[in-house]
Amino acid sequence: MELNEIIERISKLRTKKGLSARELSLRIGKNASYINRLEYRKNFEPAISVISDIVEACDSTMAEFFYYDMDEYKKDQEIIKLIKRLPSCKKDALLELLL
Repeated sequence: MELNEIIERISKLRTKKGLSARELSLRIGKNASYINRLEYRKNFEPAISVISDIVEACDSTMAEFFYYDMDEYKKDQEIIKLIKRLPSCKKDALLELLL
């Protein structure tokens, strides 16, 4: 994943959670302007530990953050749970239907 996409996802998570950049910065123990500088790409990359702190502060998970389509993560996970409960014959039928 490119740095620009990581930064966009941080901004999206923050906005979805209803946090200001300042509030998120403080929640992760950084300078009040940290997230603003990050989102405006002031020539630095966050460490994976900082990304993890941001994700946690936004009540999300790293799996959701790095999922190919963050907006569809929860729906896709629910579908996977339902499919896992199906007996093998129904999984086969579903597979044929989808192909």
